[in-house]
Amino acid sequence: MVMGTRAQQLAMYAVYEAPFQMVSDTPKAYEDQPAFEFIRHCPTTWDEIKVLNGQPGEYITIARRNGSTWFLGSMTNWSTREIEIPLGFLGPGRYRAEIYSDADDAAQYPKNVSIRKEMVGATMSLKAKLAAGGGYAVRFEPVSP
Repeated sequence: MVMGTRAQQLAMYAVYEAPFQMVSDTPKAYEDQPAFEFIRHCPTTWDEIKVLNGQPGEYITIARRNGSTWFLGSMTNWSTREIEIPLGFLGPGRYRAEIYSDADDAAQYPKNVSIRKEMVGATMSLKAKLAAGGGYAVRFEPVSP
C-alpha cells in the first residue's frame, strides 16, 4: 500500500519547498528507475516561483525556476482530474519538456509512471491527467536556437 502515485511523489519535489531534499529508501532501491531522473535533477534552491492553479485541499500546480531550467509539479487529492497547464511562465524560446505523469494504470499500480519528452513554448499548454492521489512533474530545459 502506498499513499499516492509515484508521479505525485515526484511532483512533491517541485510543489514543496525544502532546502534539504531526500529520498525515503536506500540508493540501491532507485537503480534502474527511470523516474529517478527527475529527482536527480531537481534543485533545492529557486530563483522564481509561480503558482499556476489550484484550490486548497483539491489540487495545485506550481512552477519553480533554477537558472534557466523550470520544474513543474501538479498534485491532486483523491479525486481524478484533468488539468490544462498554460506555459506562459516559460517566456520566449523553445524548451525540451521531460514529462513524468501517472500511467494509464496508475490507479491500480501507483508505481507506474509514463515518461515522455516533447518540445514546447510559452504559447502552448499541457494537459495533465491525474489519477486519484496522482501527480504530474515536468522539467523544462531551454533549447539553444
